[in-house]
Amino acid sequence: MDFETILFKKEDGIARVTMNRPHVRNAQNGRMIEEMDEAFRNAEHDPEVKVIILAGAGTSFCSGHDLKLYPVEDGALYRAPNVEGKWEYEREYFFKKMLRTWRMKKPVIAQVQGYCLGAGFVIANMCDLIVASEDSKFGDPVVRMGAAAVEVFCHPWVLPPRIAKEILFTGNYIEAGRALQYGMVNKVVPLEKLETESQAMAEHIAKMPPFAIGMIKQSVNRTLDIMGFYNSINAHFDTHALSHWTDETLHLFEENRKKNKSIKDFIKDRDQKY
Repeated sequence: MDFETILFKKEDGIARVTMNRPHVRNAQNGRMIEEMDEAFRNAEHDPEVKVIILAGAGTSFCSGHDLKLYPVEDGALYRAPNVEGKWEYEREYFFKKMLRTWRMKKPVIAQVQGYCLGAGFVIANMCDLIVASEDSKFGDPVVRMGAAAVEVFCHPWVLPPRIAKEILFTGNYIEAGRALQYGMVNKVVPLEKLETESQAMAEHIAKMPPFAIGMIKQSVNRTLDIMGFYNSINAHFDTHALSHWTDETLHLFEENRKKNKSIKDFIKDRDQKY
């Protein structure tokens, strides 16, 4: 695949996947999701790669799904214009592919700066470790559009339940310091040191025995699955899909369509305080 929306490079046992749509704060369209999935597959099956870093170009890690394209086709899997088509599309792109980093045997480090919202929140938290800059902001604002959280309901698994409810009920974000306090983030560093700190962590892990690292990751993830992780997020997906077809959500979608809201508009809305 010729990549159009991401950058992909491998060096010294580390693969770096960089979301590269900085003009929309790396908002994900279908093509970007496909390309990230392909890059992760390549890295997983490359015996020279020991660790993967997921990053975002520009000022933000990822601001979520590309709302301006939604639900217009963007070169990805065809989406039929009905409930069944929407369910199939989101199941494939916004659920299954988002679990790629979680399920793969190699460790993945999210290198986060700026906004990490919605789909960005999910993909960062599907990584094994998160290194964040001091200006990072994490959240899931889709309640403001009437939806019941994003497709992969990792929130109460990576945050204390009351904090998860806070960001989900309000649509607001938490900053890097709070994310570190709650254990969602491994390390917070100045923005100018973000890449070097992420690289240093990856280089250290890359020196460890790769089979042992893979088994450790599998054991930790299996423990969470025994506690109900996969059953929980799998059950929520249908809840999310159902919430798209309520009267209140359809009304909000229509109002937003009339206003032709851009990613910048929604980020401005997300910055509102309660």
